[in-house]
Amino acid sequence: MDNNTPKLSLRTIEASDYPELAQLMDLVFHDVGGSWPRMTIMDLIHQFPDGQICIEDNGKIVGAALTIKVDYNRFSLPHVYTDIITENNVIQNQVTGDAMYGLDVFVHPDYRGLRLGRRLYDARKELCRSKNFKAILAGGRIPNYHKHADELSVTEYIEKVKRRELHDPILSFQLANDFDVKRLMRGYLPEDDSSQGYATLLEWDNFFYEEDITSVHDIEKTLVRIGVVQWQMRAMHNLDDLMDQAEFFVSSLSNYKADFALFPEFFNAPLMGMKNGQNSVEAIRFLAEFSEDIKNRFSQMAVTYNINIIAGSVPVFEDGKLYNVSYLLQRDGSIDAQYKIHITPHEQRDWVIDGGDNVKVFDTDAGRVGILICYDSEFPELGRMMAEQDVQIIFVPFWTDTKNGYQRVRICSQARAIENECYVAIGGSVGNLPRVDNVDIQYAQSAVFSPSDIYFPHDATLTEASANTEMIIFADVDLTKLKQLNTEGSVTNLKHRRKDIYGEFIRSDSSE
Repeated sequence: MDNNTPKLSLRTIEASDYPELAQLMDLVFHDVGGSWPRMTIMDLIHQFPDGQICIEDNGKIVGAALTIKVDYNRFSLPHVYTDIITENNVIQNQVTGDAMYGLDVFVHPDYRGLRLGRRLYDARKELCRSKNFKAILAGGRIPNYHKHADELSVTEYIEKVKRRELHDPILSFQLANDFDVKRLMRGYLPEDDSSQGYATLLEWDNFFYEEDITSVHDIEKTLVRIGVVQWQMRAMHNLDDLMDQAEFFVSSLSNYKADFALFPEFFNAPLMGMKNGQNSVEAIRFLAEFSEDIKNRFSQMAVTYNINIIAGSVPVFEDGKLYNVSYLLQRDGSIDAQYKIHITPHEQRDWVIDGGDNVKVFDTDAGRVGILICYDSEFPELGRMMAEQDVQIIFVPFWTDTKNGYQRVRICSQARAIENECYVAIGGSVGNLPRVDNVDIQYAQSAVFSPSDIYFPHDATLTEASANTEMIIFADVDLTKLKQLNTEGSVTNLKHRRKDIYGEFIRSDSSE
């Protein structure tokens, strides 16, 4: 893989993919027989097409997961590899099976470190839920056991791997992906000398099993986890200091399975303190010199940590003008931008910033989202333009110095959620920067708001941070409730608009 951020997409495997898939299997499994015959892969695609998943980078397959259907009661008991795949490479898929059985998961060596294996496992879990399977089962080799077989029994080895005293490339990965070891299976693959013929029976349970779900593999995501960073302003010596701190929060939010990470407006302001003796115009243009690098580093993090990032906002110098821009870095490698529309008197006076002229709504893998940068949240027209483009979540990165300014953002953002029947997340910064003019003090209490109706919290606030304290907050939002509200709410704001009086807003640019 080159140094460019990959452009990733996840899809089901097709028959025409076999030559590329076989080449990847030969590369990854060169020590255990290489690729499966074409007949075997074609059989998998024919019998369980949704279970065969791959990840592409610009059209090139770089990872895949192969799966069959089995009877849970049979394969939750001890079995051997040939019960799954015969010696003639015939797949023992059960059409009426009530559980999934994970076969191979493999990733191109050049793409390891981007957590693509975890992404494939997450896709399997989503399929398990959407198809209403009871569980995902797998026979897991323990290839590092031969290194310890002289001093440890196999059960002692497994226990030490569980306690992270030892690392096993397969078992450690499975445990990190929420699989449990249900039993030890002897003679699972007798020729597997590295595992001494042993394997673990691994299981991931679908807690929603009894729900009557009939959706397909690429079902629209409806339960979305929003993470917000309430950022502490502090002196930074260089860009690496800033991005190390940002990556800490991205990693933390990713560990909690957040779909989005929201940073505040001008979170990078501490970099202005790196150069003394500048006036305010010189300082903000100096800050703009870092913006392209910040965008690219966040994009790499979005892919690596499998999370969509709203990178607060940064100053961007284009065609002789300075803009306040918020970047949306999606976990598939896509990069989108929303320019701040309304510029505050302070930004105009002290920094000579210009406003953008397009309001966008972006398609993501976790809903349709829009961004209103701070002051923009105080103009109801923008939220309504987004509502006409079916926005589901609006993100508001903000910077306010006083509680008065904060209350304007908070109250107006909550109004945007109610009047436009969507969720709104606001994220700000706290602390002080005594050596940076015009951003020396901060006040924030980040929060996530919902519409105000019986489907949502009584105060229309899903979560909020402690005021003026660095922290992260989470909110799980259910996008299906928005559809229910739109048709069955106590009040239906969007449906009851009097277009005969004030018409519709002209749609601005939607996502590209």
